[in-house]
Amino acid sequence: MNYRLNSTEHLREKKGNCLRLRHPCCCCLGTTSTMWPLQLLLDFDIRALLLFISVLLLIGDYFRYKNPPNFPPGPMSLPFVGSFFSVDSKHPHNYFIQMAELYGKLFSIRLGSGKIVFACGYKMVKEAIVTQADNFVDRPFNAFGDRIYMGQRDGLFQNNGEVWKRQRHFALSTLRNFGLGKNILEQSICEEAQHLLEEMRSHGGKPFDPASLFTRAVSNIICQLVMGKRFEYSDHKFQMLLKYLSELLVLEGSFWGQLYQAFPSVMKHLPGPHNKVFSHYNHLKDFMNEEIQNHKKNLNHNNPRDYIDAFIIEMDKNKDTNLGFTETNLVLCSLDLFLAGTQTTATTLLWALVYLINNPDIQEKVQAEIDQVIGQTRQPTMADRPNLPYTDAVIHEIQRMGNIVPLNASRMAVKDTTLGGYFIPKGTSLLPILTSVLFDKNEWETPDKFNPGHFLDAEGKFKKREAFLPFSAGKRVCLGEGLVKMELFLFFVSLFQKFSYSVSGGAELSTEGITGITRVPHPFEIHTRPRSF
Repeated sequence: MNYRLNSTEHLREKKGNCLRLRHPCCCCLGTTSTMWPLQLLLDFDIRALLLFISVLLLIGDYFRYKNPPNFPPGPMSLPFVGSFFSVDSKHPHNYFIQMAELYGKLFSIRLGSGKIVFACGYKMVKEAIVTQADNFVDRPFNAFGDRIYMGQRDGLFQNNGEVWKRQRHFALSTLRNFGLGKNILEQSICEEAQHLLEEMRSHGGKPFDPASLFTRAVSNIICQLVMGKRFEYSDHKFQMLLKYLSELLVLEGSFWGQLYQAFPSVMKHLPGPHNKVFSHYNHLKDFMNEEIQNHKKNLNHNNPRDYIDAFIIEMDKNKDTNLGFTETNLVLCSLDLFLAGTQTTATTLLWALVYLINNPDIQEKVQAEIDQVIGQTRQPTMADRPNLPYTDAVIHEIQRMGNIVPLNASRMAVKDTTLGGYFIPKGTSLLPILTSVLFDKNEWETPDKFNPGHFLDAEGKFKKREAFLPFSAGKRVCLGEGLVKMELFLFFVSLFQKFSYSVSGGAELSTEGITGITRVPHPFEIHTRPRSF
């Protein structure tokens, strides 16, 4: 009898060991012998392999992020993501302050692929960025900056070492040469204030959003220093540039921006709003590069007009050095100045409207002091500030409560060091929380209340407060601190000298704010009422 059956039939007929083992026995070999390797692979328990790989990854993650001895404490973190999804995505500084209450003024948190040490409270922040300024002067890796600056340590904010020192010194000395701290810049600010007031008058008392007007006015001051010109408020290109600038600052500090910072190797391949940061920066870089090319066409080496001219001249002197005097770095440094010189002052002026509309009695008291010292017709000058102690105190309290830069910028330990009794290894990122300084319960009598009395003594004279650090401190203190102080005083006095401000229905404006890189008020519209002459 012919038993030539196909392999499947043959297996079905077989009984005994072959079938029980679920594999062909020696008598089943022949046409099925070539199926042995494939069958073994199919029957291999893939779950065991996946479990083995997972355990290896978890062990590797544990040892990679294991804290060294005496490292600042912090919350337990999940593998791979750390505590990222525990952070308040809308107002991350609030979450960090809560952690300080649990773990102390110095604590650590793992956020995605990076571990950060946070310094909270005036004394701890001062120890880190002032007392140990040399130990925490460098900037750590920044995912956004790395992509924006094309992997180079360029610009004024993300740079380190000798190049950073040289570029910072050059920027400060150049801006001073073109008016910073001098009467000529004071006059420019007062003239710009008049342009702003005229724009506000043009609304005829009808409600309008002041945000874009404030941004254009303030930006024109830094534009004159960097580019040697101001823009008309109706200039469409100027409006779009400021829109890009505002949006990217919000996006960088948003949930999507935080995701990119925590997981850059993954997020750079994914779609999402975070990608707008780079497209907006490209628009800004194109604009600045166009300005630089125009400057090069009509440059007078004997008569530089602005920062760009001075930098181009310095480029010719430093062709054989590595001090950052390149055309690429000129674009990035100019953008850094443009960004920093626009957003902070404009945002502070918006907070001024919020707090003085919410506190009409304080608004009236400010105006009464201005009337008494300056009157309603003469333009203010910086010489008036010592004679306006209450107004000066109000401006400082607006900066404190406005909390424009709640998180400051990260620092990095340049060597193994000790801070607050804890060991900080070289290369560790440190983030001083300025919010915790401006609202430190040990430094302010009523930290959560808008109170100009924080900056007044018993006789009503202005007094400085050590814990007033809206510009940070130490070697990385805000480059434009002097400019911002001058702008705030002159713009603020001009605004409240000429107008009274309110909102429809007498509603109270929100002080919650929108937190990005900077913290801005929620959009609102105001009524302006010209004051009697």
